[in-house]
Amino acid sequence: MIRIRKRREPDDPSNSGSLNDLSFLLIIFFIVIAGFNVNKGFLLTLPDREKARVVRTQELMKCSVSATGAISMDGAEVDVPTLRLRSSERLSEYPNMTFLLEVHPDAPYGSVISVIHEVRALKIENFSFRMSEVES
Repeated sequence: MIRIRKRREPDDPSNSGSLNDLSFLLIIFFIVIAGFNVNKGFLLTLPDREKARVVRTQELMKCSVSATGAISMDGAEVDVPTLRLRSSERLSEYPNMTFLLEVHPDAPYGSVISVIHEVRALKIENFSFRMSEVES
């Protein structure tokens, strides 16, 4: 007895339901992540190298953040509300005030961000910061 083997019919290309689902999910995923704002952070305008800016000492407000996270202005330790009050008083007196922040390399990130947040909230345009030197 001769048996005739039935040939398997090839799969229909339109019968790829799981591939359609996967492509739909990928499209939705990319649409969702495209809506996130990538440009968050601090926008800083850097000075031109050609034009040096001269700052008068009356218009300069110095603030420092120590390694423990303590904020000090003019040699006295202050808290964030006092920092905001003193900065707003100086800003009303000198509209072109420059805020200089000196940061210790081991300073906690949160303390530095709280000072920068207050400066941005007061809309102080001239902001500068530097790292303090570590004494060995």
